[in-house]
Formats: sequence, C-alpha cells, structure tokens
Amino acid sequence: MLKYYFKATEALKRLRTDKDGVVSLEYVIVGACVCAVVLLLFTGTGTNTLSGALNTGFGKIASTMSGLP
Repeated sequence: MLKYYFKATEALKRLRTDKDGVVSLEYVIVGACVCAVVLLLFTGTGTNTLSGALNTGFGKIASTMSGLP
C-alpha cells in the first residue's frame, strides 16, 4: 500500500512540473463545464429551456405552414 502512495505522490509531483499536464487538465475542466451547461439547457420543461424554445418555435412554424395552400 505504501508503494502505491509513493507512486501516486511522484505522479502528482511530475504533473505539477509538467506544463502539458496542466493544459490538458484545463481542457478537461472546460469540457466538463461545457457538458454541464448543455445538459442544463436541454433538460427541464417549459419555454425557459432551449428545448422548450425550440418546440415552441417549431410549433409556430408548423401552424403557419399548415395554413398555406
């Protein structure tokens, strides 16, 4: 168990000094934030969400198109 602790601490030390590791960690954080925002926009009901706005907009287009000859 102590061996794995030392390996983990050495890996964390290398990650701190490695600038490429920091950049990739930033991309992971940004990607997680983007996923969270997209999920928040598409989940839920009502017209305050993106899916509700799209449904309302397409409903209006469909009702307008049905009145055309």
